[in-house]
Amino acid sequence: MSAESRERFAEEARSERPDLALLCLLLAAEADPELDERAMDWAQIELDRLAGMLPYGLRSAKAWASAVTELLGGRMGFHGTPADYDRLSSSLLHEVLRRRRGLPILLSVVWLEVARRAGAPVYGLGLPGHFVVGFGEPEEGLVVDPFAGGASLGAGPAELAAGPRTPARTRDIVLRILNNIRAWASARPEQSGVALWALDLSLLLPSHPASLRYERAKLLVERGEFVSGATELESYAVVVDAIDPGAAARVRSEATAARALLN
Repeated sequence: MSAESRERFAEEARSERPDLALLCLLLAAEADPELDERAMDWAQIELDRLAGMLPYGLRSAKAWASAVTELLGGRMGFHGTPADYDRLSSSLLHEVLRRRRGLPILLSVVWLEVARRAGAPVYGLGLPGHFVVGFGEPEEGLVVDPFAGGASLGAGPAELAAGPRTPARTRDIVLRILNNIRAWASARPEQSGVALWALDLSLLLPSHPASLRYERAKLLVERGEFVSGATELESYAVVVDAIDPGAAARVRSEATAARALLN
């Protein structure tokens, strides 16, 4: 991903109404160097094409949920499998559109973008360890699971029945996708470069956990970039010092240890 593309990602993430599909495609460009402007246009056009296949005149949330599920989960065959958790491509929107397979949150992005383009009242809903899509008002509780081809959840799962159903914001969805990519890479030490760019993009989001700066510094040290890692550890210690001086001292010790690895 070029510096220009990262700047575009940052600008879009900070806009008043960020474009979810565009952010997902700019994110995917980090992983796929062949994902150029033409390929991104194809993905956007494909989402438009799918939206155009939905019937006109739908009014109720139930009718929308049924139509979108019949199209995407039925006719188009979008769904997930356990094997999708082992593939980085399952977190890349253009690959999910091509393969019609992906992680729950990326399949939900497809459901959301297609439904929104057609005018449906739709929102994403982040559950512990899963992501689903709701139609209508959150209080209606009309929720489907794109990973299961759009199967209705109703009020069945305990985590769905309990607590508020707050629609996920676009930036939160993107951060969650990046968290999934980092988790995938962390289980594969040879993919530390993937973890690094996922952290870099996470830090470009206007709202992100401060601990990501510490995680990035540690990753640089693990990759053998001792000076850069130590410098970032020291910068993070300055931020932490005002809240937890003890933790800041420990981080500074880690920075010293990282610099010592140069000897």
